[in-house]
Amino acid sequence: MTITQLETPALLADLSGMEENAAILKELAGGTRMRLFPHYKSHKCPQIAKKQMEFGAGGITCAKLGEADDLVREGIPTVVIANQVVQSEKLPLLASLARRAHLTVCVDDRENILALERAMTEGGVLHVLVEYEVGMRRCGVERFEEALDLARLIQAQPHLSFHGIQAYAGHLSHEEDGEVRRRELLSIETEMARLKGYLEERGISCPNFCGGSTGYAAEKPSDTVYTQLQAGSYLFMDSSYRKLGLPFRQALYVLTSVLSVKPDRVVVDCGVKSLAMDQHAPYFPAFPEAELRFSEEHTTIFTDNSDLFPGDMLLCVPGHCCTTVNTFDRIHVIRGEDVLHVWPITSRGKAQ
Repeated sequence: MTITQLETPALLADLSGMEENAAILKELAGGTRMRLFPHYKSHKCPQIAKKQMEFGAGGITCAKLGEADDLVREGIPTVVIANQVVQSEKLPLLASLARRAHLTVCVDDRENILALERAMTEGGVLHVLVEYEVGMRRCGVERFEEALDLARLIQAQPHLSFHGIQAYAGHLSHEEDGEVRRRELLSIETEMARLKGYLEERGISCPNFCGGSTGYAAEKPSDTVYTQLQAGSYLFMDSSYRKLGLPFRQALYVLTSVLSVKPDRVVVDCGVKSLAMDQHAPYFPAFPEAELRFSEEHTTIFTDNSDLFPGDMLLCVPGHCCTTVNTFDRIHVIRGEDVLHVWPITSRGKAQ
């Protein structure tokens, strides 16, 4: 089958591009102590996660318990939930997964730690990261003393293991001013090195510092304190990363069909229900500077006197790869115009 035989809109992933991007990131991290724990939210597809493990990933990072369940069911042996799981109804499943895989979860609250321990009464070990706030103004403790307190509490629990610090600087992922980005990253590195020393001076071994992003993977120092790089978008890329000048190649597209052609515009069959609009806008490589108007099921490309006809196909580069993937049930893995695989996006919509 070729892409011309697909019903549109269809999600395409260029296998050659993904392989090239994986090799680039592996080389970037190779001069550091970081091991790649790619983020599942970018593709939500177990087959792709398995490919990442085959390429040397130390494990897979995910955002939600439902995604972790998907990964463990598919045989991924090491999973990090880069988030807190606090709802009591979710804890039995979390404990069950911890008995079937090397599972790590984040905390920033004493009562949550005690609840995790109570959930683990049937045995097994749950690995726990203390989340530290480094500028996102989201979750995480904000003082060294708080991190120490929680680390000690984790160590005191028979079924929990202190795994280190989660410190994700997501607010810098799309920072287009390189000087600002590098300055802030250096500040975070310095603070996390101080935190590591603070904990170790007080008898707390801190084996891991976890975080990192596609947007600044190339700018981590060789002596970084971080041990886990949780980049995700590197595999696909999108229009939101265009201005950062990253070395990765565009590998994710939405294939669209032309519905109507007018002297001043072309209308295709994908809109905001297929193209996530939470970051930069998507664009069409065939008309990279064209004004676009997005509707629910249509996109209007304003261009004069195109040579297109109804039924022709166009590629669209998503604005945000992670949220665009979440609108599709399957991903068509291609090489050139040949469709090699059709893989289900089994974690689509798993926000629990």
